[in-house]
Amino acid sequence: MFGSFFVNITYPRMRRAFTLVELLVVIAIIGVLVGLLLPAVQAAREAARRMSCSNNFKQIGLGLHNYHSAYNQLPIHGGGTNSLNGSPDQGDKTTGGGHNSRRLSWLVGLTPYIEQQALWEQISNPSRQNVEQSAMTGSWNAMGPIPWQTQYVPWATNVSTFRCPSDPGTGLPSMGRTNYAACLGDSGYVLHEARLDAYGNSNTGFVTMSRACHRGIFASRRLTRFRDILDGLSNTIAAGEIATGLGDKDTRTDGAKRQPPSSSTSDPSGTGNVHSNPSACDTQIDPERPQFWDPGTPSSRFLSSTEKRGYRWANYGPIFTGFTTIRPPNSPVCLAQNNNLYGGSLSASSRHQGGAHVLMGDGAVKFITDSIAAGNSTAAMTWLSESTGNSNNVGGKSPYGLWGALGSRAYKEVIDEEI
Repeated sequence: MFGSFFVNITYPRMRRAFTLVELLVVIAIIGVLVGLLLPAVQAAREAARRMSCSNNFKQIGLGLHNYHSAYNQLPIHGGGTNSLNGSPDQGDKTTGGGHNSRRLSWLVGLTPYIEQQALWEQISNPSRQNVEQSAMTGSWNAMGPIPWQTQYVPWATNVSTFRCPSDPGTGLPSMGRTNYAACLGDSGYVLHEARLDAYGNSNTGFVTMSRACHRGIFASRRLTRFRDILDGLSNTIAAGEIATGLGDKDTRTDGAKRQPPSSSTSDPSGTGNVHSNPSACDTQIDPERPQFWDPGTPSSRFLSSTEKRGYRWANYGPIFTGFTTIRPPNSPVCLAQNNNLYGGSLSASSRHQGGAHVLMGDGAVKFITDSIAAGNSTAAMTWLSESTGNSNNVGGKSPYGLWGALGSRAYKEVIDEEI
């Protein structure tokens, strides 16, 4: 009579979730993938930075050629103005003034040829600006004061074209930094002395000495033209990359000093002198960290905290804007004196892996590896004393192999291999 009926009750299906083990496996796989991909990403970023660095150098090379087309000479390394008594004149942040005693680097004259016309106008014309932007009752002199005047705006300006993106250096105690330096040749003998002394006074002895041992495209206070590069523009380095100092006692950026046997540099021969042995400072390297100086080395064996590689783009001092082709790229910087003006062994360097860029005289940019043939790293440099007449290797072939030959401009060294 009564029919039966059934009620169908459908329960929701249970959803299966990840177990703890599965979750941990997924996290581990993601971690492995990230670990594998990060180096590739970092390598890609460094490759991009290295390309940007090379492009900066190409722009500088184009600027050099345009400068030469305009003036039939290269920008003088050690140019500028002199004060009446010939001594450096820093001027005053309020009253201005100042002369640079012909201590401006090759990069200063290059500024209008690398799209820095505004900066050049500020340098070449009297300026009423200082770093603190306070009111001035006077103005700086044309071409500016000494290149270590911290209140002068142009000298404290970081020019992007002069900076390699791979170099992290920034801020005080540096001023405007540069990663590109003039090639001063394959000898580091008193690189600040040439036709004029450190105060702009003419000296016949300096002329003779400079012609004998300053063998690069650039020489302090001396005019150079393309026609002077007898080895060929494509076979001669015009400029090189340098890493700037981080204040960490890096052997490439914090130059160690190796005093000559006496206070005089008239005779650079002698045991322990960097002119006689470019590797003389290697005894001060930390054996456990070969890229750094031994932390036990007295501070007196180094320049001051404001005198590191690349710290002043406007200063012609070799430690700031010069390099030599004596020891291969990324070798320790070994100085001859207590002064950033004097020379020594100051190689090219960079934050790139395995070498550094160089700019050839024809405008080509090459990457030179640390393993380039560099001859005998303990061979005495070329030098000629202006007072005693003593000399070494004047007019001779570079003792520093292919690297030294690339740095000298007129010594008939044949480059028979691709670099």
